[in-house]
Amino acid sequence: MAGMVEIENAEKTYDGGFQALKGVSLSIEEGEILALLGPNGAGKTTLISTICGITMPTGGSIRVGGHDVVRDFRAARSLVGLVPQELTLEPFETVWSAVRFSRGLFGAKRDDAYLDELLRRLSLYDKKHSQLQELSGGMKRRVLIAKALSHDPKVLFLDEPTAGVDVELRRDMWDIVAKLKETGVTIILTTHYIEEAEAMADRIGVISAGELLLVEKTTDLMARLGRKELRIALSAPIETVPEGLSDYDLRLEDEGETLIYTYDTQAERTGIARLIGSLSEAGLSIADVETTQSSLEEIFVGLVRKEDDEGDAA
Repeated sequence: MAGMVEIENAEKTYDGGFQALKGVSLSIEEGEILALLGPNGAGKTTLISTICGITMPTGGSIRVGGHDVVRDFRAARSLVGLVPQELTLEPFETVWSAVRFSRGLFGAKRDDAYLDELLRRLSLYDKKHSQLQELSGGMKRRVLIAKALSHDPKVLFLDEPTAGVDVELRRDMWDIVAKLKETGVTIILTTHYIEEAEAMADRIGVISAGELLLVEKTTDLMARLGRKELRIALSAPIETVPEGLSDYDLRLEDEGETLIYTYDTQAERTGIARLIGSLSEAGLSIADVETTQSSLEEIFVGLVRKEDDEGDAA
């Protein structure tokens, strides 16, 4: 069964010769939340713009709801809502007029009841008749989402949805996205906030230099690439790691009070049991033990750095 968004070998080369997308292929299912991670200039916004019809691809094919974004532009675009990164709003316009105007741009029939319900879902109903210049930054971003959803699209693109908002508003936005998912909306977001992808996305795609490095379920990515650390608090500090423990991947922290043992979660044996025995043999007394999982940010940085190193080698 075809996905809601189907991308096959999409390419985008600008007139000057710069290739922003290099054979990107991706299938996004209905009702899925996909997060696109990548450094500045990686191609995230170019990919979204190409799917939305703002930029024309120079190679490959892209379909939304089965409609080709080039040959069947109107049908494809009618299924898409886009929330840009910039706060592009007319300051003297009211919330209501802005949302009604966006719906009209798509040729959708007037449906005030739907728009009222949309504003309620986004906690904007009590601001319905307020001018946009009177709203906070977080409220303005909600208006952008309302405008993007005004014609009841099946796919919503969020380009850096929480850029420039505080932590509380960011988590508020996460709740909004989760509720949209419950209604069956397919959501693709780009973000610089790793915790945003980790908290919300069903799958994560990592893009760098116009190439899609991987797309995996968030949990699978963490399990496959994540590493764990065993933090061993010692009863008494030591100056150096004893020679008898040189076979282990250990480092000393907290002024000699903590030993850190890094191990692969996918390995057949972690070596922890043997390490505990070796610590006892070395005369070290353990006060406490805890494990920590490597973060998605560490995984992401590692992937991009690996890609850069391979590119330099080539």
